[in-house]
Amino acid sequence: MALIRQRKLTHQQIRRIEKQQKSSQDSNDDALMDGVVMAHYGKQLEVQVTSLPSKTPEPPVVEDGDPEPFWQPIVINDIWRCHARTNLPMLATGDNVRWAADPNTGFGRIEAMQPRVSLVQRPDRYHKLKPVAANIDILAIVFAPLPAAAPTLIDRYLVVCHHAGVRPLLVLNKSDLLANEPNTETATLLADYAKLGYDSVLTSVDCPENIAKDDPNNEIARGLDDLKRYIDKKLVIFAGQSGVGKSSLINALLPESAQSVNVISENSQLGQHTTTTSRLLPFDPQDLTQGGIVDTPGIREYGIWHLTPEDIISGFIELAPLAKDCRFRDCRHTKNSKGCALWQAVAEGTVLERRVENLVTLQIEADTKPY
Repeated sequence: MALIRQRKLTHQQIRRIEKQQKSSQDSNDDALMDGVVMAHYGKQLEVQVTSLPSKTPEPPVVEDGDPEPFWQPIVINDIWRCHARTNLPMLATGDNVRWAADPNTGFGRIEAMQPRVSLVQRPDRYHKLKPVAANIDILAIVFAPLPAAAPTLIDRYLVVCHHAGVRPLLVLNKSDLLANEPNTETATLLADYAKLGYDSVLTSVDCPENIAKDDPNNEIARGLDDLKRYIDKKLVIFAGQSGVGKSSLINALLPESAQSVNVISENSQLGQHTTTTSRLLPFDPQDLTQGGIVDTPGIREYGIWHLTPEDIISGFIELAPLAKDCRFRDCRHTKNSKGCALWQAVAEGTVLERRVENLVTLQIEADTKPY
């Protein structure tokens, strides 16, 4: 089969094509504006307008007797439903984007994604990495005495923070329950993380309808001021097992968010999932630079199959430096591993046995194909 030769263009034709392409690009640029992804609904996203296009579309002229056509003006801080170009990476709540709006339909199209500062992601049910939230400053790991705190899950989130470049903050909610004798181990758990240098806040938040906002000494909403100081002007993602009060905390911090709140199942003592999609709840809806909270679906497990065992141990800040002292380079750090420096440190009382056990559990999970 004969090859089809590319037609040779004259200099005049090349200049004309380049001029047309530049004109088309300028036209596209004139329609683009800045926005922030506020929520993700599969193929559609909600984007808040943070700047106007250089050329604002003009509404159509309606002749006498003609029906009024649909027209949605572009207004700062309004939220639009958008599709994204197919060649873009998967977007996440918190992404800064460049996009164009079509006032004739009320829909927009995301044309480009701005560079991310950080990205929290996890494998989905199909074992593909799925972004959870972008440009996060703090990951607030929420736990409580009831349902009982899961140290393995907390350590899992700390590993996620380490690799996402996000600052962790431990939030012990329902702290009023610490007074009960069966729950003293939760206080010990919190103290152990404090010794490792992790910041923590104690809160005690009930459903917001029970909070008397005019009572500064209300024990039901204890610790909120401390939490506010940590997350002020920051973009925060709240994570943790279901039932620990994430939605109640968000409701207390942002009463207008109207998050649904569920109760602990009396039979299982586990929380029931209440959130269905990641959503950015701004501290100031008129100024996204003031930060906000990304509310994410409740999850009891957080897959780390995309990480290597070496990645896992790097997230255990007190154990990673010890690993180089193990007798064997391929040490698995199990309890019967010969010459393991981690277990030697456990015997000497300088590291916690629980942390080494959790490390091994997570390394085995990361080293095991989920299919």
